[in-house]
Amino acid sequence: MSDTPVLLVHGFASSFERNWREPGWVDLLSEAGREVIGLDLLGHGNADKPHDPEAYDDLEDDVAGALPESGPVDAIGFSMGARLLLAVAAAMPDRFEHVVVGGIGNGVFEGGTSSEAIARAVEGGVDGDSPAIARVFAQFAAGSGNDPKALAACMRRRSKALTREEVARIACPVLVVIGERDFAAPADELAAALPDARLVTLPGVDHFATPKDFRFLDAALEFLGAVPG
Repeated sequence: MSDTPVLLVHGFASSFERNWREPGWVDLLSEAGREVIGLDLLGHGNADKPHDPEAYDDLEDDVAGALPESGPVDAIGFSMGARLLLAVAAAMPDRFEHVVVGGIGNGVFEGGTSSEAIARAVEGGVDGDSPAIARVFAQFAAGSGNDPKALAACMRRRSKALTREEVARIACPVLVVIGERDFAAPADELAAALPDARLVTLPGVDHFATPKDFRFLDAALEFLGAVPG
């Protein structure tokens, strides 16, 4: 059984507690003897919550800064956290033994066309012109101690799409998990661009249900060799 630490990177409008501890990820990894490295990305959880979009331009630095000083890690990311994790793994491929990404698909190679609509909905509420994706993000972001202006600023950050050339630099095995009903689906092109990837599709599962789905937990823990004894 591996003793490699596991870095957990949460999604937009979530936190380490909400994304990973509440659904049981932290307990299961700990029971498997793994050290868990958790962080709250800027604008989320217990992190600072600036209202300037430029403050969020380098969120990848939050992820890279959470890595241990030396040695490899396993890592799991969800949604925005998964996209950030792929960017860091592409820039620092020697730091990762295994990577698990959930809630992202082929859209990582495209620009975020709905980012402003989501930012407006999260900050000011939905209206009759709000697209469906903005409505579901606004609903998810409500409560949980979130700062709507900080989340809107995060959504408005300068964020470029990943390229297939960047993704191809990720040398370690990668597990890609996507819900069948996730708005980010499909993920076949993402999996194909990775040198060593396995794709798992969860039937009947939407985006926000994915972190709580035991099929995601089971697939990820098995992939990392972190099945509790």
